[in-house]
Amino acid sequence: MADPREDPYPDVYVGGGFSDPAGTPPADPGPGRPGPGRRRNWIPGAVAVAAGLVMVCHSFVPNSPGNLGSLLETVLPWTGLAVPVLLLAALLRRSVPAVIAALLLGAVWSALFASLFLGGRSDAEPNLTVVTHNVNATNPDPAATVRTLLAADPDLVALEEITDDALPAYRKVLDPRLTHSVHIGTVALWSRYPITESRRLTIDPGWSRSLRARIQGPNGPVAVYVVHLPSVRVGVSGFTIARRDDTLTALDRALDHEEQKKVLLLGDLNGTTTDRNLAPLVSRLTPAEDKAGTGFGFSWPAAFPIARIDHILTRGVTPTDTWTLPATASDHRPVAARLKA
Repeated sequence: MADPREDPYPDVYVGGGFSDPAGTPPADPGPGRPGPGRRRNWIPGAVAVAAGLVMVCHSFVPNSPGNLGSLLETVLPWTGLAVPVLLLAALLRRSVPAVIAALLLGAVWSALFASLFLGGRSDAEPNLTVVTHNVNATNPDPAATVRTLLAADPDLVALEEITDDALPAYRKVLDPRLTHSVHIGTVALWSRYPITESRRLTIDPGWSRSLRARIQGPNGPVAVYVVHLPSVRVGVSGFTIARRDDTLTALDRALDHEEQKKVLLLGDLNGTTTDRNLAPLVSRLTPAEDKAGTGFGFSWPAAFPIARIDHILTRGVTPTDTWTLPATASDHRPVAARLKA
């Protein structure tokens, strides 16, 4: 039988003194100092502030090593997912400062991207519908793919990654509807309007997947570029974009010498317009979605698009509407625009 005089809670030696593990109250953090629970309540707010700084200051993220700045800018729209997550965490913790920080983060994201959802369409009446699509060199059903494009009733169709074996299948469906065409290397353009001039655009030495054509449009000549820039990869060495950027520089130089007032650039640029390395191109030509978009219009990968790398850029032409067409047998989704040309 236990001795009733025995202390049921023997002294425990802790760091130079003795303490009673059952009876010691939590330490008072003292006036003006938050306890552990309160400190945790600041975590959502701190994360929101950090995310906001990334959104606002993304251009200051260095591109060396691994082109991290360009990679961040490629996925920048997805930073908006942090807003509902952090707002929910702040509400669960009942932290007013964290709620405010999450709402401010939402405001920053909206300032950057909300214009893409406002559909700032022009009052101009469109007279030209264009579609561009990377059809994928291994596309198992070219005929069904181009029927999807023709459902938009386009006046111009630009295709990338056309193989010689698949070309007859594309021609069989497209030629009866769009009677003028040019095919150079792995890119091609079909037009309802006469093509008065065409040539290979030499921006990718060793490859032939870019062309320049001139069409006699509804209100005069329009220079049309069909471009497929080199692919990019994300790996252990980072975001590999050197060859794409070299070709992009050559494309910029070609546009500097373009004499036509009305210009369209259609194609797969393997980059988003938020990527800093596309800034020189975007300074020359305006992305159609910036003027008449109804969202991000992500085009790749087709199964679950996470980025818009297929583009319609303009100069001297007014976009009135842009949209993404349904998925085809390609790994890209087609993009389309109506224009006043």
